[in-house]
Amino acid sequence: MDGRDLVRSVKAVGSVGPTRGMRVVRAAWRRHRADLAGLPSGGRERARVPGALVAAEPGPGGGTVRFARAELAIAVTVGGAVFWGWDGAGPLPSYGLAGAAPEPDPRAVLEPDKDGGWRVVAERVTVAVSRVGGIEVLTPGGVRLRRDDPPRWWEPVAGGGGRWLQRSAVAADARFFGLGGRASGPRLRDGTYRLWNADPGAEPRAARITMPTQLVVADAGTHLVFHDTTWDAAVTLREGVEGAGSGHDRAGSCVLRAAGGPLRCWVVVGTPARVLHTWAVLTGGPVVPPGWAHGHHQLRAGGGEAELRRTVEGHRARGLPLGAVHLDLGHTDGGRAFSVDGERFPKLPQLAQELEVSGVRLVAAVGPGVRAERGGAVFEAGTAAGVFVRDAAGRAVRGEARGGESVYPDFTLPRARAWWGGWYGEGVGRGFAGFWHDADELVASPVFGEPALPRSSRHDLDGRPGDHRAAHNVYGLGMARAAQEGLAAARPDEAPFVLSRSGWAGMQRYGGAWCGGAPGWEGLRAGLALVLGLGLCGVAYAGPDVGGGDTELVLRRLQLAAYLPLLRTRGPLGADGRELWELGDAAVEHARVALAERERLRPYFTTLAHLARRTGAPYVRPLWWGSPGDRALRDCEDAFLLGDALLVAPVFAPGARSRRVRLPWGRWYDTATGGVYEGPGSVVLDAPLSRIPVLARAGAVVPVLGHGEKGGSGGSTARVVLDAWAPQRGRTGRGELLAEDGADAVLERYAARWSGGGVVVERKGPGRPRATERPVRVRGL
Repeated sequence: MDGRDLVRSVKAVGSVGPTRGMRVVRAAWRRHRADLAGLPSGGRERARVPGALVAAEPGPGGGTVRFARAELAIAVTVGGAVFWGWDGAGPLPSYGLAGAAPEPDPRAVLEPDKDGGWRVVAERVTVAVSRVGGIEVLTPGGVRLRRDDPPRWWEPVAGGGGRWLQRSAVAADARFFGLGGRASGPRLRDGTYRLWNADPGAEPRAARITMPTQLVVADAGTHLVFHDTTWDAAVTLREGVEGAGSGHDRAGSCVLRAAGGPLRCWVVVGTPARVLHTWAVLTGGPVVPPGWAHGHHQLRAGGGEAELRRTVEGHRARGLPLGAVHLDLGHTDGGRAFSVDGERFPKLPQLAQELEVSGVRLVAAVGPGVRAERGGAVFEAGTAAGVFVRDAAGRAVRGEARGGESVYPDFTLPRARAWWGGWYGEGVGRGFAGFWHDADELVASPVFGEPALPRSSRHDLDGRPGDHRAAHNVYGLGMARAAQEGLAAARPDEAPFVLSRSGWAGMQRYGGAWCGGAPGWEGLRAGLALVLGLGLCGVAYAGPDVGGGDTELVLRRLQLAAYLPLLRTRGPLGADGRELWELGDAAVEHARVALAERERLRPYFTTLAHLARRTGAPYVRPLWWGSPGDRALRDCEDAFLLGDALLVAPVFAPGARSRRVRLPWGRWYDTATGGVYEGPGSVVLDAPLSRIPVLARAGAVVPVLGHGEKGGSGGSTARVVLDAWAPQRGRTGRGELLAEDGADAVLERYAARWSGGGVVVERKGPGRPRATERPVRVRGL
């Protein structure tokens, strides 16, 4: 802690109150002292580069290239992904990969290349290694996508792991995406991006979900690169500049500096769809959330059972769909983990059962901090089991959380995950249908912008003991895994519902992500950037909170969120904390339209969830998804594709009642007005306060909810209807349906075509296409 930290600490005392403020200051000093005592002291370092190439040994899928001062292992897998690791680093162990590493491709061999180097030629990619350790990734046609310079290490003279640097160059026209959830994205401009999960309010360009995963899109092709190290790192990006005939091109560049960990990476080359599919094979497909998770959620801050009932009844009385209510950490008894305030929720199981009968689920917030107090059930059980993070002397590390002084489970310890997961089963018994994680990025206070745990804290790291420098970024990932596995054991007949605020590569295996809600109109744009960026890193189910603001801003937030995977509002809404229906009759009607459209599209959202599980393709996709060679689409960040069928153009400016939209290739229909537009090109669309522009692709078959005949109880029964948008003459359209819950849902494929002056929709399958038994509504005629 330096003088500036001390000044901020003193200011914190006044901002959060003297008692809590002094606790925060003392916790920061404890972290500082622990790191001084528990971390290796700095000393002289020795710089190292690979040196000259000495020998090469072919092996499965590639081989080993030896240099004077380093060695490189390289292999192409059966799925087409390329792995390389320096100095003995292999694919495993890894927190990013799902299970075992993929098998090497026996057809790929290491062979001599020009100028004394070596190369591996595979079906979809060629990797060339130079005489001094540089690596080039090329298309099968020989066009270079990426060039890595020889890496450089700085290692302590006294021994131990060191830090390293990797410089890379990409095409001058390339654009960078990824690196987790970035509010400044989805396209990553020039600058330095830290890979250390932190509160965005603590430091510039910080993010709660960081991943060393880049997606690079250029005219020559798309590639993904994943540097598999969990240590603190920073990526400096610079986009290239084309000479345009009057000079040389300046290549784009990427510089990765890592504080430690192995230097190893994966590279995948292909179309965006193929790249994300291979990435899902490597790191695991996104879990399919339960069907109700695609409805409208509301987060309640404070209040008790009476207020919750009034909220649910207020939505129902005004025809505003509501599928789940999320309780924040304030529902607990004094901030104690997995507890419930009995005074405010005296009959929680009965309340949860009544709400579920009416179609509303209860979801509880959980934080990683366990209040350190004698007699606390979780604290006593965890102390007896020895599952808390410890310092170098073997004592449980203490930090500051909502409930006061707290200890933290070591989620890199398998038995700690199993122990923690068991508590979710008790939550299920109280009536909770799912859980969302708060503060799992482990930031004690935005005043400091540093982890709640000292970097010298000891972690198991799944049998490879280390300190918090290696465990911090995967702490939230481990917590999500514990929750997912605990819920699956407690309720095996229903898909677990887990939301995390922090995570790492592969977090989609265990649930989704919530992105908070930045204030103002810029926060509206940032929310879309976060969802797009996470989707390109494999996290399909995500969304920002619809927070406060004036009535227009609240409506525009809600209209955007209605087309994102997770729709969660914060209640009460508005600048003055009113409920949604208290914003005025006109606003309520506009909100009802947005929520009703979300309900209508729920079969489509469930279908996209299953497709994401099977293919890795996110629900929300950038406009260039199907045309990465279109430079204008690569630079477009204010619209997105929802699956293959819909194009959504949110409104990001106050007072705007129209907006310009860039269209991908093909014919598009305005779903509200029926207007027809041809892409590629730009069009201006109406955007009244009642809605945002949404276009449907010609030929798309979209499963939606329609209303059938009256049921026995007098209410209408909803059924799936196929909205078929007329294809262009001479062309066919398509669509899919996977509307049932469960991993074994049957995929239904449909084709739309012109026949006899009209459009017919047929179900595809073995043999000839046959007529569908589902109701069809043809639109766009």
